Amino acid sequence: MRDRIYRTEALILRRNDFGEADRLLLVATPGGKQRIIAKGVRKTTSRLAGSVELFTHVTLLLAVGRNLDIVTQGQVHQHFPNLHASLERLGCAYYTAELYDQFVQDEQDHRPAFRLLVDTFAALDTSRNPDLILRAYELHLLHVMGYRPQLQRCVVSHELLTEEASLFSPMLGGVLAPSQNDADRNALPMSLSAFKLLRYLQTQPYATIERMNLSGAVRNEVAGLLHSYLARLLDRELKSTVLLEELYRQSVPSISSMSA
Repeated sequence: MRDRIYRTEALILRRNDFGEADRLLLVATPGGKQRIIAKGVRKTTSRLAGSVELFTHVTLLLAVGRNLDIVTQGQVHQHFPNLHASLERLGCAYYTAELYDQFVQDEQDHRPAFRLLVDTFAALDTSRNPDLILRAYELHLLHVMGYRPQLQRCVVSHELLTEEASLFSPMLGGVLAPSQNDADRNALPMSLSAFKLLRYLQTQPYATIERMNLSGAVRNEVAGLLHSYLARLLDRELKSTVLLEELYRQSVPSISSMSA
């Protein structure tokens, strides 16, 4: 039986005003997603306000409530200040949070997904390649949630893939060997550069991404391949995807203009 008062690490994913001074929060925790309430937090005298800001990594003390548990104390670990200072990074944060929200169920204990989420926010806060951080996050989240795309062996024949592979199948969940190109007539064309980038991002830590300098064409191609796979799995488009695309079109210099 859960204690009436308990402590949990959390990352604030979403918040909505409620009543005259309260806020409803959606938080990620090691124990999964959770909806909670911060009472009186919108009052200027509230001591909780700073610890329930959007996209903040915190430890919360919660009291068990009748419908929603109630925030009684909060301690901030990371504010991620650069996320709020850049529209591009903020868009990336919204996308990261929405993708986690789609894959992780309420109160589904999933510590690897939570740790990945916190690490991703930290990387987005400082990286010079936030778009590549997102691609790596997509691949790592797919792995921990059991939907890892097959990039080392053919998704049909299971033979080792070579540089001759040129088709990615969102329907089948991975790359096709040339001998299996007819297995999915709707498979997407994939350049060798995109294939190499996908395999690299799937296995490497975020720190290695800082050394990468890639053309906008390759970045966009990989984003499109993963977007198609995620849309197939989720059977819907994410709202934050539209926001990100608009921000990238407006950014100067734009991602698509980065040198190879």
